[in-house]
Amino acid sequence: MIPGEILAFTGVAAGLIMAPGVDFAAVAGNAITDRWAGVFTGLGVAAGCLTHTTAAVAGVATILAARPSLLTVLQVAGGVYLLYVGVRALVGLLRSRDQPARQAVPAARTPAAAFRQGFLVNVSNPKAPLLFLTLLPQFIPAGSEPVTTSLVLSLIVVIWALLWFPTVALVVHAAGAVLGGGRLRRPLTFAMSVLMVGLGLRMLLLR
Repeated sequence: MIPGEILAFTGVAAGLIMAPGVDFAAVAGNAITDRWAGVFTGLGVAAGCLTHTTAAVAGVATILAARPSLLTVLQVAGGVYLLYVGVRALVGLLRSRDQPARQAVPAARTPAAAFRQGFLVNVSNPKAPLLFLTLLPQFIPAGSEPVTTSLVLSLIVVIWALLWFPTVALVVHAAGAVLGGGRLRRPLTFAMSVLMVGLGLRMLLLR
């Protein structure tokens, strides 16, 4: 029988993964143009989740909490990267405004680039390791082995990410084709690019 704490954490993890944010924006932004670019971006996000949860189990997040300067460096790096991705996409739209819409959208060009983008967007979020560090202990059943149970909880997060983000990519790409194909891709990409820039600025200004 699965302990109630683990069942409860499964629901909490689903809410955290599905909440709109930088991960969703990165996956959707690439999926608008290319289905597989979106899928591989989602897989990169899942790899980032694995990194964060593993770090939490290993106690790395505790070091970040004790060294605010390291947290600030990570936050600045994450904000700068999000700005880079968003601005690059906007510049690509401006340069290609006279091209057909399918060619105009600046998505990751290879599966490896898409995976790397998703991973960097997720792993550069400085709040994630602290969130997992404070969240995981609350769902460890009494009398269980902490490290083993933490690994199980971490696996739940990664499984949700693996299920959710590739699905988002497929749905966004299909919706773009159904709702207008190329005509819809440019405004959707613009919206996602602006969202990325806004999230990057927010990360930098609120540090």
